[in-house]
Amino acid sequence: MQPCHLMKLKFFLLQVILATTALSAQENHFAAANDVTWNSLGINENDSIPLGNGDIAANVWTEQNGDLVLLVAKADAWAETGALMKLGRIRVQLNPNPFAGATNFTQVLKLETGSIELKSGENTLRVWIDANHPAIRVETHLEHPGTFQANLELWRKTDTIFPAGADRITWCHFNPSSMYPSLLKQEHLESLIPKYPDPLFHRCFGATLTGPGLVGSDDHTLKSSAPGQDFRLDLIALTEQQADSAQAWRNNLDALVKEANPADLQQAWPAHEQWWRDFWNRSWIHVSGTEDAAKVSQGYVMQRYMMACSSRGEQPVKFNGGLFTVGHDMSVGEKNTAKSHDPDYRSWEGCYWNQNNRLLYWPLIATGDNDLLQPWFEMYLKALPLTKARTQLYYHHDGASFPETMHFWGLPKLGDFGANNPSNEIQSHWQRYHIQGTLEVIAEMLDYYDQTQDADFAGNSIVPFADAIVTYYDQHWPRDADGKIRMSPVQSLETYQLDAVNPTPDIAGLKTGLSRLLSLPKKLTSDKQRTAWAKTLKDLPPIPMGKTARGKLPPFGIGDTNGTPTILPAEKYGKTSNGENPELYVAFPYRLYGVGKPGLKLAQDTFAARLFHQDTCWGQDGTQAAVLGLTTAAQKAAIHEFTDYGDERFPWFWKAGHDWIPDLDNGGSGMITLQLMLMQCDGKRIQLLPAWPANWTADFKLHAPYQTTVEGHVENGKVTTLKVIPADRAKDVVVVHPKTN
Repeated sequence: MQPCHLMKLKFFLLQVILATTALSAQENHFAAANDVTWNSLGINENDSIPLGNGDIAANVWTEQNGDLVLLVAKADAWAETGALMKLGRIRVQLNPNPFAGATNFTQVLKLETGSIELKSGENTLRVWIDANHPAIRVETHLEHPGTFQANLELWRKTDTIFPAGADRITWCHFNPSSMYPSLLKQEHLESLIPKYPDPLFHRCFGATLTGPGLVGSDDHTLKSSAPGQDFRLDLIALTEQQADSAQAWRNNLDALVKEANPADLQQAWPAHEQWWRDFWNRSWIHVSGTEDAAKVSQGYVMQRYMMACSSRGEQPVKFNGGLFTVGHDMSVGEKNTAKSHDPDYRSWEGCYWNQNNRLLYWPLIATGDNDLLQPWFEMYLKALPLTKARTQLYYHHDGASFPETMHFWGLPKLGDFGANNPSNEIQSHWQRYHIQGTLEVIAEMLDYYDQTQDADFAGNSIVPFADAIVTYYDQHWPRDADGKIRMSPVQSLETYQLDAVNPTPDIAGLKTGLSRLLSLPKKLTSDKQRTAWAKTLKDLPPIPMGKTARGKLPPFGIGDTNGTPTILPAEKYGKTSNGENPELYVAFPYRLYGVGKPGLKLAQDTFAARLFHQDTCWGQDGTQAAVLGLTTAAQKAAIHEFTDYGDERFPWFWKAGHDWIPDLDNGGSGMITLQLMLMQCDGKRIQLLPAWPANWTADFKLHAPYQTTVEGHVENGKVTTLKVIPADRAKDVVVVHPKTN
């Protein structure tokens, strides 16, 4: 397929760019159009709905007796074992219960205000997690007087439950020990233990329950002091990274309660509403035209909503369920399994997988959700000093590398490194040389800078981080006879393990990353850095190329191309061990090839020859097809990604493709696909509709480089309304007419 025909907007822009439209007034309408309404009570945790303020989150459900249950999570509730745990479970009981047996019952997730409302006649109950305070609010109005009770339910025996106060109950988990020192010792880094503080030891997390007119009944129960019609419950949560004791943590919590728990909510609720109003006004994509389009549109909104609920805390959202994993109480001695487990369980455990987690964060650049991006970047930045020290100890050269699978402080988990491993090499074949993920983090950071033009972030975050990663690649590998870097032994992602040479993803990531680093304003970098970067760029080997003949496939290579030239996964590679297509990293994430760029036909032929077809979970058919202007493949992938529903009542808790429920990298990948179908940016150039199907209508607002927003309406394959801010960026917009494929 030849490059798509491009049309400058010329007269079209004159007609629409200065037009005043009502587009921006629709953002809350688009959110509200996706509200979820249920007309019957739930049964158990599998009937939950997500709520959150970015740091605190909760799975909220009802049960057949009318009870309201909240399973509460926090982004920084890390146990001494390195596992991310829940804070606890809260059960709210009303007597008499107006919802049990009611024929007019409704339960509504109101996306526009980040709240859940239960209603039966004049009886209402609203749950929301304060966007501006570490607090969950439950507000109840009863048509007739009744009583209110809140019970703390804990399944762990290691938590501390304090004696009930007059108007509150309080509990916490205090880490008396930590696996951190033993991990460093096993990984031959014991000399670094005194230099880098233990992130788990004496970490303390928990909460208190309180509310006007509520009194402590016992250490687990808070109840109304008298029958009434209006009740309010507040849960205030706190994590301290290193508390002196559980009691010291409690003293600090008491001070936080005074700050976060106003006498009334007349100011807190409007401020909360305003946060969500601003959030939905940042960006939107609303798709219509077919039944599938409506499902895609709703899935996009739900994924973005779940990220807003869970990505403003200390650590980034985890790909394997985020803060919305669920479970139930287990019998004494019963072991957790994937089918039956307690609320702290998650498959793939507590480490971060870059290959999966990055997909949650790429789309937040185009949505302008800069606050939600920060935990992802900060995790790597905070871990950089330790990883640089690790490089010096292991290899006696500068720079840093991060393993594909790592604890949030930057080291591999012991299960990958290997217990009693005498060497410095990770023993897992899946992870041993898999370090290219940080090149993608650099690309994400650079895209964020392109959009925001935040010079402080570029100078103080991108440059030191990228310089450390590039330095590692420069100093770790020898040069061949031609003076080119020879990466070996290495692997090409997880698919071609251990014996690959010069893997395509690493070369592509360095090639695009170094070019962009050298394009940063000189005042943000040093001459020494630029000289080193330029030399490393010059020393990179070329992207591996080759071709195959029909019926004569190379051993374990890419698919049959009938002798057509294609990009290869590495210069040399062996058998496959996973289902990735490393050769297509030149399209996404590294964008060396794409619509409007040279070599599009080569990249499209490579896509056609790919060995593995996958467009859900971390499969990248959708993102790569969109970048390459392959409209039919991209549309198919977007539909699959946003209809890969889970078995829970809330279907957008995506089913576990390869990960855990909700499989958030599935929804993240879908968001990227849909965005790239609508808009792709290259420098100042903004390309609209590079892979957009004519039978889908769209209203959209997306963020582009140079502090630009692009807002418009698409119908029948044409942009009929457009608003670009600032207006002078309209000259950089082109509309692409994709061909079907």
